[in-house]
Amino acid sequence: MVHLNRIYTRTGDEGLTGLGDGTRLPKHDARIAAYGTTDELNSVLGVALAQGQMDEDWKQILGQVQNDLFDVGADLCLPNTDGDKLRIDAGYVDRVESWIDRFNADLQPLTSFILPGGSPGAAWLHVARTVCRRAERLVCELAGREGEPVNPEVLRYLNRLSDFLFVAARVLNGGGRKDVLWRPGASRESS
Repeated sequence: MVHLNRIYTRTGDEGLTGLGDGTRLPKHDARIAAYGTTDELNSVLGVALAQGQMDEDWKQILGQVQNDLFDVGADLCLPNTDGDKLRIDAGYVDRVESWIDRFNADLQPLTSFILPGGSPGAAWLHVARTVCRRAERLVCELAGREGEPVNPEVLRYLNRLSDFLFVAARVLNGGGRKDVLWRPGASRESS
């Protein structure tokens, strides 16, 4: 259980922050950027939930994703894989894949790329999707550095989550009927 008795500690005033194991790193470190971006993604999902006019099923699913993202952050801020630390595992990815399969089955087939937009909820989920892709790139960068342990399931989860957020945005756009489609060269047509 986490207990937060004080909100400010002054320990970051010199530009350092602490990992879950007590290690101090610069706030611009790749590991901090990776889990900080998952926190940003979580916040975008909070806005989507607050402004997206979603039914209870979607609120429950996106609430689960928000909880998962805290688990991702916990996994990334405890780089040492020894012991019984919280780790993302294949079950997280399997759950997201089941959601993708469930919701994608009823969507209209794609005939073009989709421009972010449509309903407010869909637009926010498109923002979440792009932040998720950035988090994934940052975790990939971190994993590519020598001596930086990264749980490969974190990468799989973020990759699948961005796919799910794309599908979810289409669902919130009337099952794809309100998707805003890309029209290649549309600017040339109007000039």
